[in-house]
Amino acid sequence: MNLLRRALLASIGAMIGWKPSSAKEISPASGEETVTQNEAEESSVTPRHVLCFLGKGRDLSPLSEAASQAIRDFATGFSIDGDYSQAEPDDRMSQSFAVCWDRVEADAWSPADEEAVADHQSVLYVLGPSMAQAGTVKVSMLALRLVERLIGAGAVAVKGESAGIAHGLDRWSELIGQGAEAVKAADPLTQQRIGRLAFAKRPLSVPGYLESVGFHLVGLPDVYVPETAGSERQIVAIMDAVADEIAQQGLEPTLKERRASLSFDSTYEPDEFKFNPYGIVKLPK
Repeated sequence: MNLLRRALLASIGAMIGWKPSSAKEISPASGEETVTQNEAEESSVTPRHVLCFLGKGRDLSPLSEAASQAIRDFATGFSIDGDYSQAEPDDRMSQSFAVCWDRVEADAWSPADEEAVADHQSVLYVLGPSMAQAGTVKVSMLALRLVERLIGAGAVAVKGESAGIAHGLDRWSELIGQGAEAVKAADPLTQQRIGRLAFAKRPLSVPGYLESVGFHLVGLPDVYVPETAGSERQIVAIMDAVADEIAQQGLEPTLKERRASLSFDSTYEPDEFKFNPYGIVKLPK
């Protein structure tokens, strides 16, 4: 199946079923790799952004021209997807955004944002370049600049398809401003954190755990926290703390301190955009 089509279908579906896949874990005690029933299968897909922009008119040119100019100006490697962009409304968008709205940040979207989604008249998809791990943060900051450019050109709603995350326009503006400040300050850790807040989704549910999705867009493994560890907000705080610890001190010290394991037993197939090639940090139950 076409990868973009698979990503779009995934963002519209509210339920994600657990399915076993190849798995490899690093033991927190020994630091040695342990292989479960099957060998780990390496992903053939490197992380990349897929961005969805909704327009208020049936003329796609304001958004497509703004995207093309941004690609020429700074968003090297990004491209407009002509197969799925359309100069007409998509009646699945209200359902898709309802699934994808960020439910962690207070006031991440408003009734006005929901109305804009319902009333949209066109859809533009922009694909990011495939990203090496070392370049993920830089490209994610460029993706934020691209979001800023297209909101300025009249986009009424924006969604990151790679993890299935949507924010209202005011929240996007906050993230764009914070990202710009971090870039100006040459602060890669803050850039990584802002990129994670902008483009990753949490929490989602898998049996026994709550999970993050999309941390690979800033070069990090995703995090699984046992569902018994607290309320959803407490678990999200743990996820974010683990991600910050990995960014600051590295993966192996974090695994050791948290008594966690690194697994590649993913909910997602290796050729899906949501699959994290850097693995999953599973905290102990």
